[in-house]
Amino acid sequence: MSRKSTLSAVSGKAVIQKPDKPYPEFPLFAHNSGRWAKKVRGQLRYFGYWSKATDAGGGWQAALELYQKQADDLHAGRTPRASSDGLTIRDLANAYLTGKQDLLDNGEITPRTFADCRDTTDIIIGGFGKTRLVSDLRPDDFGTLRRRIAKTRGPVSLANTIQRIRSVFKWGYESRLIEAPVPFGPGFARPKAKVLRAERHKNGKKLFSAVEVKAMLAAASPCLKAMVLLAVNCGFGNADCGMVPIAAFDLGNGWVTYPRPKTAVQRRAALWPETVEAIRAWLAVRPKPKDEADAGLLFLTASGRSWHKDIADNPVAKETAKLLRELGIKRHGIGFYSLRHTFRTVADEAKDQPAAGYIMGHADPSMAAVYREDIGDDRLRAVTDHVRAWLFGDGGN
Repeated sequence: MSRKSTLSAVSGKAVIQKPDKPYPEFPLFAHNSGRWAKKVRGQLRYFGYWSKATDAGGGWQAALELYQKQADDLHAGRTPRASSDGLTIRDLANAYLTGKQDLLDNGEITPRTFADCRDTTDIIIGGFGKTRLVSDLRPDDFGTLRRRIAKTRGPVSLANTIQRIRSVFKWGYESRLIEAPVPFGPGFARPKAKVLRAERHKNGKKLFSAVEVKAMLAAASPCLKAMVLLAVNCGFGNADCGMVPIAAFDLGNGWVTYPRPKTAVQRRAALWPETVEAIRAWLAVRPKPKDEADAGLLFLTASGRSWHKDIADNPVAKETAKLLRELGIKRHGIGFYSLRHTFRTVADEAKDQPAAGYIMGHADPSMAAVYREDIGDDRLRAVTDHVRAWLFGDGGN
Protein backbone atom coordinates (compact mmCIF):
# COMPACT_ATOMS: atom_id res chain seq x y z
CA MET A 1 0.00 0.00 0.00
CA SER A 2 1.33 3.47 -0.87
CA ARG A 3 0.32 7.09 -0.84
CA LYS A 4 0.64 9.18 -3.98
CA SER A 5 1.24 12.90 -4.30
CA THR A 6 -0.70 14.82 -6.93
CA LEU A 7 -0.81 18.50 -7.88
CA SER A 8 -3.89 20.46 -6.93
CA ALA A 9 -5.50 22.10 -9.94
CA VAL A 10 -6.37 25.11 -7.79
CA SER A 11 -3.22 25.78 -5.76
CA GLY A 12 -0.62 23.89 -7.69
CA LYS A 13 0.64 22.41 -4.42
CA ALA A 14 1.27 18.74 -3.78
CA VAL A 15 -1.65 16.95 -2.17
CA ILE A 16 -1.09 13.64 -0.39
CA GLN A 17 -3.84 11.16 -1.13
CA LYS A 18 -5.46 9.26 1.69
CA PRO A 19 -3.97 5.81 2.24
CA ASP A 20 -6.00 2.71 1.47
CA LYS A 21 -6.83 0.11 4.11
CA PRO A 22 -3.88 -2.27 4.50
CA TYR A 23 -6.34 -5.20 4.34
CA PRO A 24 -10.11 -5.49 3.88
CA GLU A 25 -10.92 -6.18 7.55
CA PHE A 26 -8.85 -3.24 8.85
CA PRO A 27 -11.17 -1.57 11.42
CA LEU A 28 -10.14 2.05 10.79
CA PHE A 29 -10.50 4.43 7.86
CA ALA A 30 -8.49 7.44 6.70
CA HIS A 31 -10.50 10.51 7.71
CA ASN A 32 -10.39 13.79 5.72
CA SER A 33 -8.89 15.49 8.78
CA GLY A 34 -5.68 13.51 8.18
CA ARG A 35 -6.31 11.03 10.99
CA TRP A 36 -7.19 7.37 11.29
CA ALA A 37 -10.75 7.12 12.59
CA LYS A 38 -13.60 4.81 13.49
CA LYS A 39 -17.20 5.50 14.48
CA VAL A 40 -17.90 3.86 17.83
CA ARG A 41 -21.35 4.04 19.42
CA GLY A 42 -22.31 6.84 17.03
CA GLN A 43 -19.24 8.99 17.77
CA LEU A 44 -16.09 9.40 15.68
CA ARG A 45 -12.91 8.38 17.49
CA TYR A 46 -9.40 9.15 16.24
CA PHE A 47 -6.17 7.16 16.53
CA GLY A 48 -3.34 9.31 15.24
CA TYR A 49 -2.49 11.21 12.05
CA TRP A 50 -1.95 9.31 8.80
CA SER A 51 -1.05 12.63 7.16
CA LYS A 52 1.98 13.10 9.45
CA ALA A 53 3.30 9.54 9.27
CA THR A 54 6.60 9.02 7.48
CA ASP A 55 5.92 5.51 6.22
CA ALA A 56 4.02 4.76 3.03
CA GLY A 57 1.16 3.11 4.91
CA GLY A 58 0.34 6.21 6.92
CA GLY A 59 1.30 4.71 10.28
CA TRP A 60 -1.56 2.22 10.26
CA GLN A 61 0.23 -0.20 12.60
CA ALA A 62 0.51 2.40 15.38
CA ALA A 63 -3.11 3.48 14.83
CA LEU A 64 -4.30 -0.12 15.02
CA GLU A 65 -2.33 -0.73 18.20
CA LEU A 66 -3.88 2.34 19.86
CA TYR A 67 -7.37 1.30 18.77
CA GLN A 68 -6.90 -2.21 20.13
CA LYS A 69 -5.81 -0.80 23.50
CA GLN A 70 -8.91 1.39 23.73
CA ALA A 71 -11.46 -0.82 21.95
CA ASP A 72 -12.96 -2.52 25.02
CA ASP A 73 -13.55 0.76 26.83
CA LEU A 74 -14.87 2.58 23.76
CA HIS A 75 -17.34 -0.11 22.74
CA ALA A 76 -18.56 -0.37 26.33
CA GLY A 77 -19.17 3.40 26.46
CA ARG A 78 -16.33 4.07 28.89
CA THR A 79 -13.59 6.67 28.68
CA PRO A 80 -10.36 4.86 27.68
CA ARG A 81 -8.05 4.54 30.65
CA ALA A 82 -4.37 5.23 30.31
CA SER A 83 -2.04 2.91 32.19
CA SER A 84 -0.82 4.22 35.54
CA ASP A 85 2.79 4.27 34.43
CA GLY A 86 1.96 6.36 31.38
CA LEU A 87 -0.67 8.65 32.87
CA THR A 88 0.17 12.23 32.00
CA ILE A 89 -1.13 15.41 33.57
CA ARG A 90 -3.22 15.92 30.45
CA ASP A 91 -4.70 12.39 30.76
CA LEU A 92 -5.64 13.04 34.38
CA ALA A 93 -7.12 16.48 33.65
CA ASN A 94 -9.20 15.19 30.74
CA ALA A 95 -10.53 12.22 32.72
CA TYR A 96 -11.33 14.43 35.73
CA LEU A 97 -13.20 17.01 33.64
CA THR A 98 -15.08 14.28 31.78
CA GLY A 99 -16.30 12.95 35.12
CA LYS A 100 -17.33 16.42 36.26
CA GLN A 101 -19.04 17.07 32.92
CA ASP A 102 -21.22 14.03 33.55
CA LEU A 103 -22.21 15.47 36.93
CA LEU A 104 -22.93 18.83 35.31
CA ASP A 105 -25.08 17.20 32.61
CA ASN A 106 -27.04 15.38 35.33
CA GLY A 107 -27.59 18.59 37.29
CA GLU A 108 -25.53 17.32 40.23
CA ILE A 109 -23.10 20.25 40.10
CA THR A 110 -23.51 23.80 38.84
CA PRO A 111 -21.74 25.48 35.89
CA ARG A 112 -19.93 27.60 38.50
CA THR A 113 -18.54 24.47 40.16
CA PHE A 114 -17.51 23.00 36.81
CA ALA A 115 -15.72 26.25 35.93
CA ASP A 116 -13.78 25.99 39.21
CA CYS A 117 -12.79 22.42 38.29
CA ARG A 118 -11.56 23.55 34.87
CA ASP A 119 -9.61 26.44 36.39
CA THR A 120 -7.98 23.99 38.79
CA THR A 121 -6.83 21.64 36.02
CA ASP A 122 -5.50 24.68 34.12
CA ILE A 123 -3.37 25.57 37.15
CA ILE A 124 -2.05 22.01 37.38
CA ILE A 125 -1.21 21.90 33.67
CA GLY A 126 0.39 25.35 33.87
CA GLY A 127 2.56 24.25 36.76
CA PHE A 128 3.62 20.79 35.59
CA GLY A 129 3.06 20.74 31.83
CA LYS A 130 0.68 18.55 29.82
CA THR A 131 3.06 15.69 29.12
CA ARG A 132 4.54 15.31 32.61
CA LEU A 133 3.89 11.85 34.03
CA VAL A 134 1.86 11.85 37.23
CA SER A 135 4.12 9.10 38.57
CA ASP A 136 7.09 11.45 38.17
CA LEU A 137 5.74 14.13 40.53
CA ARG A 138 7.58 14.66 43.81
CA PRO A 139 7.02 16.83 46.90
CA ASP A 140 9.45 19.48 45.64
CA ASP A 141 7.31 19.86 42.48
CA PHE A 142 4.27 20.62 44.60
CA GLY A 143 6.31 22.97 46.77
CA THR A 144 7.29 24.92 43.65
CA LEU A 145 3.67 25.01 42.49
CA ARG A 146 2.54 26.32 45.86
CA ARG A 147 5.06 29.16 45.78
CA ARG A 148 3.92 30.04 42.28
CA ILE A 149 0.26 30.18 43.30
CA ALA A 150 1.03 32.18 46.47
CA LYS A 151 2.53 35.01 44.39
CA THR A 152 -0.86 35.97 42.99
CA ARG A 153 -3.34 34.83 45.66
CA GLY A 154 -4.10 35.71 49.23
CA PRO A 155 -4.18 33.12 52.03
CA VAL A 156 -7.87 32.27 51.68
CA SER A 157 -7.71 31.85 47.89
CA LEU A 158 -4.46 29.90 48.25
CA ALA A 159 -6.09 27.54 50.75
CA ASN A 160 -9.05 26.91 48.45
CA THR A 161 -6.81 26.36 45.42
CA ILE A 162 -4.58 23.87 47.22
CA GLN A 163 -7.63 21.94 48.41
CA ARG A 164 -9.01 21.76 44.86
CA ILE A 165 -5.68 20.61 43.43
CA ARG A 166 -5.39 17.87 46.01
CA SER A 167 -8.93 16.78 45.20
CA VAL A 168 -8.03 16.28 41.52
CA PHE A 169 -5.24 13.82 42.38
CA LYS A 170 -7.40 12.18 45.05
CA TRP A 171 -10.10 11.67 42.40
CA GLY A 172 -7.48 10.08 40.11
CA TYR A 173 -6.43 7.67 42.84
CA GLU A 174 -9.98 6.74 43.80
CA SER A 175 -10.78 6.25 40.09
CA ARG A 176 -7.81 3.83 39.86
CA LEU A 177 -6.06 5.99 37.28
CA ILE A 178 -3.22 6.45 39.77
CA GLU A 179 -1.88 3.37 41.54
CA ALA A 180 -0.77 5.06 44.77
CA PRO A 181 -1.60 8.31 46.57
CA VAL A 182 0.37 11.23 45.16
CA PRO A 183 3.22 12.37 47.47
CA PHE A 184 2.31 16.02 48.01
CA GLY A 185 4.80 16.39 50.83
CA PRO A 186 4.30 18.42 54.02
CA GLY A 187 4.89 21.70 52.18
CA PHE A 188 1.83 21.47 49.96
CA ALA A 189 -0.65 22.33 52.68
CA ARG A 190 -3.25 25.00 53.28
CA PRO A 191 -2.06 28.07 55.17
CA LYS A 192 -2.28 27.57 58.93
CA ALA A 193 -5.46 28.57 60.74
CA LYS A 194 -3.59 31.44 62.41
CA VAL A 195 -2.72 32.94 59.00
CA LEU A 196 -6.33 32.61 57.80
CA ARG A 197 -7.63 34.24 60.98
CA ALA A 198 -5.16 37.11 60.58
CA GLU A 199 -6.34 37.60 57.00
CA ARG A 200 -9.95 37.76 58.13
CA HIS A 201 -9.08 40.32 60.81
CA LYS A 202 -7.17 42.40 58.26
CA ASN A 203 -10.10 42.49 55.84
CA GLY A 204 -12.60 43.33 58.56
CA LYS A 205 -16.02 41.86 59.27
CA LYS A 206 -18.32 41.07 56.34
CA LEU A 207 -21.18 42.94 57.94
CA PHE A 208 -23.34 45.96 57.29
CA SER A 209 -24.55 48.23 60.06
CA ALA A 210 -28.25 48.98 60.40
CA VAL A 211 -27.55 52.52 59.20
CA GLU A 212 -25.86 51.20 56.03
CA VAL A 213 -28.70 48.78 55.27
CA LYS A 214 -31.28 51.55 55.63
CA ALA A 215 -29.21 53.75 53.33
CA MET A 216 -29.21 50.96 50.74
CA LEU A 217 -32.99 50.56 51.02
CA ALA A 218 -33.53 54.29 50.58
CA ALA A 219 -31.40 54.52 47.44
CA ALA A 220 -32.05 51.15 45.74
CA SER A 221 -34.27 50.55 42.73
CA PRO A 222 -37.56 48.70 43.40
CA CYS A 223 -35.97 45.44 42.26
CA LEU A 224 -32.79 45.75 44.32
CA LYS A 225 -34.72 47.06 47.34
CA ALA A 226 -36.81 43.87 47.41
CA MET A 227 -33.64 41.78 47.04
CA VAL A 228 -31.88 43.59 49.91
CA LEU A 229 -34.88 43.11 52.16
CA LEU A 230 -35.05 39.39 51.37
CA ALA A 231 -31.33 39.13 52.16
CA VAL A 232 -31.53 40.85 55.54
CA ASN A 233 -35.00 39.49 56.41
CA CYS A 234 -34.50 35.85 55.32
CA GLY A 235 -30.78 35.41 54.70
CA PHE A 236 -31.19 35.17 50.91
CA GLY A 237 -28.01 35.11 48.81
CA ASN A 238 -27.31 36.08 45.21
CA ALA A 239 -28.45 32.76 43.74
CA ASP A 240 -31.57 32.75 45.92
CA CYS A 241 -32.72 36.09 44.54
CA GLY A 242 -31.83 35.06 41.01
CA MET A 243 -33.75 31.79 41.14
CA VAL A 244 -36.63 32.20 43.61
CA PRO A 245 -40.06 31.74 41.99
CA ILE A 246 -43.08 33.90 42.70
CA ALA A 247 -44.89 30.73 43.79
CA ALA A 248 -42.58 30.44 46.83
CA PHE A 249 -44.27 33.47 48.42
CA ASP A 250 -47.47 33.71 50.44
CA LEU A 251 -47.63 37.48 50.56
CA GLY A 252 -51.10 37.49 52.12
CA ASN A 253 -49.87 35.67 55.23
CA GLY A 254 -46.29 36.93 55.02
CA TRP A 255 -44.24 33.76 54.45
CA VAL A 256 -41.68 32.41 51.99
CA THR A 257 -40.97 28.68 51.68
CA TYR A 258 -38.10 27.92 49.36
CA PRO A 259 -35.31 25.28 49.42
CA ARG A 260 -31.82 26.69 49.15
CA PRO A 261 -30.51 26.07 45.57
CA LYS A 262 -26.98 25.23 46.75
CA THR A 263 -28.00 22.43 49.13
CA ALA A 264 -31.68 21.69 48.38
CA VAL A 265 -32.26 22.05 52.14
CA GLN A 266 -35.79 23.24 52.88
CA ARG A 267 -36.26 26.58 54.61
CA ARG A 268 -39.05 28.91 55.62
CA ALA A 269 -39.13 32.47 56.89
CA ALA A 270 -41.62 35.04 58.05
CA LEU A 271 -41.68 38.14 55.85
CA TRP A 272 -41.61 41.60 57.36
CA PRO A 273 -44.36 44.05 56.33
CA GLU A 274 -41.61 46.11 54.68
CA THR A 275 -40.50 43.10 52.63
CA VAL A 276 -44.04 42.27 51.52
CA GLU A 277 -44.60 45.91 50.53
CA ALA A 278 -41.33 46.01 48.55
CA ILE A 279 -42.16 42.78 46.70
CA ARG A 280 -45.63 44.05 45.79
CA ALA A 281 -44.12 47.32 44.56
CA TRP A 282 -41.63 45.40 42.44
CA LEU A 283 -44.29 43.10 40.97
CA ALA A 284 -46.20 46.18 39.84
CA VAL A 285 -43.30 47.23 37.57
CA ARG A 286 -41.75 43.80 36.84
CA PRO A 287 -40.94 43.53 33.10
CA LYS A 288 -42.32 40.77 30.92
CA PRO A 289 -39.97 37.78 30.62
CA LYS A 290 -38.04 37.35 27.38
CA ASP A 291 -37.82 33.60 27.87
CA GLU A 292 -40.78 31.46 28.86
CA ALA A 293 -38.45 29.46 31.13
CA ASP A 294 -38.04 32.60 33.30
CA ALA A 295 -41.75 33.46 33.46
CA GLY A 296 -42.15 32.18 37.02
CA LEU A 297 -39.14 33.99 38.50
CA LEU A 298 -39.75 36.81 40.96
CA PHE A 299 -36.85 38.92 39.77
CA LEU A 300 -36.10 39.82 36.14
CA THR A 301 -33.64 42.30 34.71
CA ALA A 302 -34.78 45.40 32.83
CA SER A 303 -34.50 43.37 29.63
CA GLY A 304 -36.76 40.65 31.05
CA ARG A 305 -34.07 38.05 31.69
CA SER A 306 -33.02 36.06 34.75
CA TRP A 307 -30.69 37.66 37.27
CA HIS A 308 -29.06 34.32 37.96
CA LYS A 309 -25.62 33.67 36.49
CA ASP A 310 -23.35 30.87 37.69
CA ILE A 311 -20.28 33.09 37.96
CA ALA A 312 -18.64 34.88 40.85
CA ASP A 313 -19.21 38.38 39.45
CA ASN A 314 -22.92 37.94 38.78
CA PRO A 315 -25.51 40.64 38.01
CA VAL A 316 -26.78 40.90 41.60
CA ALA A 317 -23.22 41.41 42.86
CA LYS A 318 -22.53 44.04 40.19
CA GLU A 319 -25.69 46.00 40.88
CA THR A 320 -25.03 45.97 44.62
CA ALA A 321 -21.41 47.07 44.17
CA LYS A 322 -22.61 49.99 42.06
CA LEU A 323 -25.06 51.03 44.79
CA LEU A 324 -22.43 50.74 47.54
CA ARG A 325 -20.01 52.94 45.57
CA GLU A 326 -22.73 55.56 45.05
CA LEU A 327 -23.38 55.57 48.81
CA GLY A 328 -19.67 55.69 49.65
CA ILE A 329 -19.81 52.52 51.76
CA LYS A 330 -18.03 50.10 49.41
CA ARG A 331 -15.30 48.17 51.24
CA HIS A 332 -13.03 45.27 50.38
CA GLY A 333 -14.86 41.95 50.64
CA ILE A 334 -18.25 43.59 51.19
CA GLY A 335 -21.08 42.91 48.77
CA PHE A 336 -24.61 41.59 48.47
CA TYR A 337 -23.71 38.27 50.12
CA SER A 338 -22.57 40.21 53.19
CA LEU A 339 -26.25 40.84 53.90
CA ARG A 340 -26.59 37.09 54.48
CA HIS A 341 -23.67 37.29 56.94
CA THR A 342 -25.41 40.23 58.59
CA PHE A 343 -28.69 38.38 58.97
CA ARG A 344 -27.07 35.35 60.58
CA THR A 345 -24.93 37.42 62.94
CA VAL A 346 -27.93 39.39 64.23
CA ALA A 347 -30.26 36.36 64.15
CA ASP A 348 -27.98 34.41 66.48
CA GLU A 349 -28.66 37.00 69.15
CA ALA A 350 -32.22 35.66 69.27
CA LYS A 351 -30.65 32.58 70.92
CA ASP A 352 -32.46 30.02 68.75
CA GLN A 353 -29.77 28.62 66.49
CA PRO A 354 -31.86 25.75 65.06
CA ALA A 355 -34.49 28.26 63.92
CA ALA A 356 -31.87 30.63 62.48
CA GLY A 357 -30.22 27.74 60.65
CA TYR A 358 -33.56 26.59 59.24
CA ILE A 359 -34.25 30.07 57.85
CA MET A 360 -30.76 30.13 56.32
CA GLY A 361 -31.19 26.71 54.73
CA HIS A 362 -28.18 25.26 56.53
CA ALA A 363 -27.84 21.48 56.70
CA ASP A 364 -27.73 20.35 60.33
CA PRO A 365 -25.59 17.20 60.80
CA SER A 366 -26.21 16.98 64.54
CA MET A 367 -28.01 14.10 66.24
CA ALA A 368 -30.56 16.61 67.53
CA ALA A 369 -31.55 17.36 63.92
CA VAL A 370 -32.18 13.66 63.32
CA TYR A 371 -34.82 13.67 66.06
CA ARG A 372 -36.19 17.17 65.42
CA GLU A 373 -39.19 16.79 63.11
CA ASP A 374 -40.22 20.43 62.83
CA ILE A 375 -39.58 23.99 63.96
CA GLY A 376 -42.68 25.98 64.75
CA ASP A 377 -43.58 29.12 62.85
CA ASP A 378 -43.61 31.05 66.12
CA ARG A 379 -39.90 30.32 66.57
CA LEU A 380 -39.11 31.30 62.98
CA ARG A 381 -41.03 34.54 63.35
CA ALA A 382 -39.28 35.33 66.64
CA VAL A 383 -35.91 35.20 64.87
CA THR A 384 -36.94 37.46 61.97
CA ASP A 385 -38.70 39.85 64.38
CA HIS A 386 -35.45 40.15 66.32
CA VAL A 387 -33.55 41.12 63.16
CA ARG A 388 -36.31 43.57 62.22
CA ALA A 389 -36.04 45.28 65.59
CA TRP A 390 -32.27 45.58 65.08
CA LEU A 391 -32.77 47.21 61.69
CA PHE A 392 -35.78 49.45 62.20
CA GLY A 393 -36.04 49.70 65.98
CA ASP A 394 -38.85 48.30 68.15
CA GLY A 395 -42.11 48.25 66.22
CA GLY A 396 -40.32 48.65 62.91
CA ASN A 397 -40.07 52.46 63.16
